[in-house]
Amino acid sequence: MATLPSDTMNEIVRRFSYIEAEMAKGGDRDSFAALASEYAGLEPIVAAIQRHRRIQDELRDMRAMMDDSGADREMRDLATAEVADLRAQDAALTEEIQLLLLPKDAADEKSAILEIRAGTGGSEAGLFAGDLFRMYQRYAEVNGWKVEVLSASEGEVGGYKEVIASINGKGVFSKLKFESGVHRVQRVPATESGGRIHTSAATVAVLPEAEDIDVEIRPEDIRIDTMRASGSGGQHVNTTDSAVRITHLPTGIMVVSAEKSQHQNRARAMQVLRARLYDMERERADDERSEARRSQVGSGDRSERIRTYNFPQGRVTDHRINLTLYKLDKVMEGDLDELVGALIADHQARLLASVGGEA
Repeated sequence: MATLPSDTMNEIVRRFSYIEAEMAKGGDRDSFAALASEYAGLEPIVAAIQRHRRIQDELRDMRAMMDDSGADREMRDLATAEVADLRAQDAALTEEIQLLLLPKDAADEKSAILEIRAGTGGSEAGLFAGDLFRMYQRYAEVNGWKVEVLSASEGEVGGYKEVIASINGKGVFSKLKFESGVHRVQRVPATESGGRIHTSAATVAVLPEAEDIDVEIRPEDIRIDTMRASGSGGQHVNTTDSAVRITHLPTGIMVVSAEKSQHQNRARAMQVLRARLYDMERERADDERSEARRSQVGSGDRSERIRTYNFPQGRVTDHRINLTLYKLDKVMEGDLDELVGALIADHQARLLASVGGEA
């Protein structure tokens, strides 16, 4: 059985007790909110540590009974059976504590910016981009998250050339961060008269939504241009100079928002720009870590083909973890829990392996 770091656990319990005492004193609202947030984060692991310690105490008692020459055979047999049960409980608890002690991604609890772009495959790629966006919308509904489209460029026959949306809720990024990459679809397009299967693709990027405190954007580092928005014709054409293009001069990142309100466009473009700059900084930090860290699932490499959706066979395959599910219809309706759960479990296993290797 793996050995838990007792010094680390002792420090966590001490910190938890300190926070508890400080919260009991009251204090100003901001300080109390910060303490309450840290308290909530530590509470699950402290509860697990306390259960682990109680089991250790019980194990010592049971072993003492087993070694007691004065105890009758029946009592020793009961103690032996109890020890086996306690060891099984402790093994599961040890694994839980190991996972809770893993380094946390500071962005996990954040909302996210979702960007989907049609790739190879012409109009079919645009339709697939639309299907992916609806899939994530339905997954968000199941989780009680709010989706807001920030900008969209529609495809010629439907779907999207590009769609950018914010998904707001607790822990959105922790569940969607492994979705970044190239998604490939194999199916017979509605426009295909010969019934041939086509392959097309769309690129998904999931960025943690950044706040002002996460990214500093100096006014002199951005250029803001306003322009006339273009549309698909008719009532879709915006005849006012409301579209906004923001260029971040140091990096060359450009964001365009072309809805009806210029004020809203500036706010939305800045929201996306902050997320992209924050993601760039996170990737830079990742690049400075070890090769083991960079090779983990979820590195954010959006040039990687991560998943294939095969409609004729009704299957979806995630290539990173070699997982194939024969429930494509449910997945496209937003049933992503099995995929997301498997990716998170694989990521945690890799982290445990890398932490163990460094120990």
